[in-house]
Amino acid sequence: MTRPRRQRRFVTGPVPQTIVAFHAHPDDEALFTGGSLAQAAAAGHRVVLVVATSGEAGLSDEESADGGLGSRRWCELEESAVVLGVARIRHLGYADSGSEAQAHPDGATPFADADVDEAAHRLADILTEEHADVLTSYDAAGGYGHPDHRQVHVVARRAAALAGTPELLEATVDRRLIVPVLRLLRVAGRVLPVPRIPDDTEIFAPSELITHSIDVRDHLDAKLAALRAHASQATGGPRTITLLLGLPRPLARIVLGREWFCRVE
Repeated sequence: MTRPRRQRRFVTGPVPQTIVAFHAHPDDEALFTGGSLAQAAAAGHRVVLVVATSGEAGLSDEESADGGLGSRRWCELEESAVVLGVARIRHLGYADSGSEAQAHPDGATPFADADVDEAAHRLADILTEEHADVLTSYDAAGGYGHPDHRQVHVVARRAAALAGTPELLEATVDRRLIVPVLRLLRVAGRVLPVPRIPDDTEIFAPSELITHSIDVRDHLDAKLAALRAHASQATGGPRTITLLLGLPRPLARIVLGREWFCRVE
């Protein structure tokens, strides 16, 4: 069977559309979809960013003077949104589950434990209010397996059905391309500090499921600026953002110059 030709642009057609990008935490929007969102905004489309949590359980060596890491990361998200051209940001109202189980003394529900229908209705209300043409979420693996990312995948599918959103695109990375990189990082990890590396079969999407391969090199500066906005996530041990921002420009164009999505039929 011949694989369908991949789309090369995030949004096609001359009519302005509304894209709602749904993410688990601040910084995910830059890592997974920053170039595509900047491309869409630059083309005149309305981009709305929804995060499930404030990312208060993220790793960081820095403390915020105005209410903790969640408040700091929300400010960083606002800065990122400006450089990407985002028109509006919404918070779905859940707590960051963290990579491992932890207590939430304020009583907030961790997003990974949220009732799917309840969370989906919250997101569907935004989709309906915005008359969304496109919703983005994550692949079935949640990218690299974070429980909040997996929940984004499930909640987004339900919300798109509730709201009747015409197109659902799941952000991913081509597994065929990323696995060799992960294997090199495992070798490097024997002598250098590197972020936690998941198993090859537990990450992202296989190549045959990917419908969109987006060239975002023309918007690399916006994507890099969005990554730099999340300064708190460049501390607290080996971090992905630190590694990416340290890439020489030619290598950054290769590593960060393309983004991938799977269209849900």
